[in-house]
Amino acid sequence: MSSKRTKYLAVLLLIAVVLPASAYGYTKVLGRVGSGTAPAMAATEQQADKIVVRKSTREMQLLRGDDVLRTYQIALGGAPEGHKLQEGDEKTPVGEYVIDWRNPRSMAHLSLHISYPNEQDAAAAKEANVSPGGNIVIHGLPNGWGFLSAVHHLWDWTDGCVAVTNREMQEIWSMVPNGTPISISE
Repeated sequence: MSSKRTKYLAVLLLIAVVLPASAYGYTKVLGRVGSGTAPAMAATEQQADKIVVRKSTREMQLLRGDDVLRTYQIALGGAPEGHKLQEGDEKTPVGEYVIDWRNPRSMAHLSLHISYPNEQDAAAAKEANVSPGGNIVIHGLPNGWGFLSAVHHLWDWTDGCVAVTNREMQEIWSMVPNGTPISISE
């Protein structure tokens, strides 16, 4: 092999190894740093009392009574069709849940935890002799990756979570109190 070709292949190999390793390290460091200060809660009359997620249309709505307050384009788990059965299946669950806690120092920009698994989910996983998993959240982009806001919804990239832009997550955080019901459908 020629010296020029060998150098070219060495550079390509270096790029193929260094670039992914750098991206991984960048994500790990920024995941520990967090995403800044969480916004204050909106006034009670501006808060949602229900969240509706429609997986087939990649849409999430915040409602107050019958009024739609906001609609967001979302990204889902990497294998979004069907109901989540087990940890690692990259499916977003289908069913009735609640927002039961929040994490201002999430590896992604803020997060609101969805109460998956419920009793039926846990029973189905036990019947299948698998772990149902459980860290399903609504979140922004991974810390440090906010520049992808314009394109993040073009593919399903989460592990089963519901993802929005960081700006949208700031708004959702302030409008959705703990205890808010969330309905996720196909």
